[in-house]
Amino acid sequence: MSEIRLAAEARTEFGKGAARRARRAGFVPGVVYGHGHAPVHLNLPGHDLMMALKTPNALLVVPIDGKDEFVLPKAVQREAIKRSIEHVDLLLVKRGEKVTVEIPVHTEGELAPGGNLIENVLNALPIEAEATHLPESVTVSVEGLEAGASITAGDIALPSGVSLAVEADAVVLQVIGAQAPEATEEEAAEAETEAAAAEAVEA
Repeated sequence: MSEIRLAAEARTEFGKGAARRARRAGFVPGVVYGHGHAPVHLNLPGHDLMMALKTPNALLVVPIDGKDEFVLPKAVQREAIKRSIEHVDLLLVKRGEKVTVEIPVHTEGELAPGGNLIENVLNALPIEAEATHLPESVTVSVEGLEAGASITAGDIALPSGVSLAVEADAVVLQVIGAQAPEATEEEAAEAETEAAAAEAVEA
């Protein structure tokens, strides 16, 4: 994963009023922590941050005390309706350091005929990898899988240097059979009529 450099600025004002002023100016308040370092408060460029966070576990580079540092997004707070970013927590990481993150699991291929569906048991796969070499996602084939089939974490091929942070037998996704369509009101009425007629005959 390539690193994304953000022109962050040190934040010297705190509180709700200062945060609102920063957002009006196009910044997102954030805090960096980790490695026993005292929390560092930053204002990050809002648009650049929003674009960077479209990549899962984006590796960011921000200036701290005049030195470029690697950070990973740890928690993102969004506005309830507009979903704009209001605040971000960033974790300080070092090159070569192992971290645990969750990555999306994509599927490819076609299920066996029959209208079966894929159910995602895990929304993302927990992995451990070097902080500066995190995969964006993994892809697993579902080609020809029948209803009742499943794929476990151990079934998924991981890139070199990446290991599971979950039990290998944990089910990631499974294939479920197509559900019969619900009867329409007219069909239900007909069924009730037929049932009533059958009861009348028996009586």
